[in-house]
Amino acid sequence: MKRSLFVVCVLAALTATTLAQSRIVQTLAGESWVAYRMVHPLHVIDAKSTSVDFKVDLNPVTKEIKTVTAQVDVTTFDSGNSNRDSHAMEVIDAITYPDVEFTSTSVEQREDSIFVTGKLTFHGMTNDIVLAGATRWQENRLDVVGKFDISLTEFKIERPSLLMIPVEDKLSFTLATAFTWK
Repeated sequence: MKRSLFVVCVLAALTATTLAQSRIVQTLAGESWVAYRMVHPLHVIDAKSTSVDFKVDLNPVTKEIKTVTAQVDVTTFDSGNSNRDSHAMEVIDAITYPDVEFTSTSVEQREDSIFVTGKLTFHGMTNDIVLAGATRWQENRLDVVGKFDISLTEFKIERPSLLMIPVEDKLSFTLATAFTWK
């Protein structure tokens, strides 16, 4: 009986320690970004934003990510061409819909690979996406790189055209983010 009680107490203590390690951490400023790629038959457009806010609920002891949220102001994307960026803001109606937001519904980890399923809200529409990525855990740091694609038409965005030829419907995103904790 004493041995069973001891085992239960040890298991409870280990569980409490592991649960106590769970924490919400936020993006490291200057080390995180999101970029998109839009393809037209005549050229490729790349734009990047470093004004992103990622938050993860993680357990550094078990190296488990429980939830992910992200937000970026669409006006912070820079393609290196202010006229093109202004037109992009018109196309996505950035005044009415200034933010893109993501909330995970599930996180699956396999070794250093991660698959985050969730709801992406863009241009006033919310659709499911799956982000595929890789994690790198260090003592007090987590780095994540990933990618996902969306369909412009699924988000009710009229595809921009050049010489009456529209861009591809697929808009590809890549991201990199870093988190630290004490």
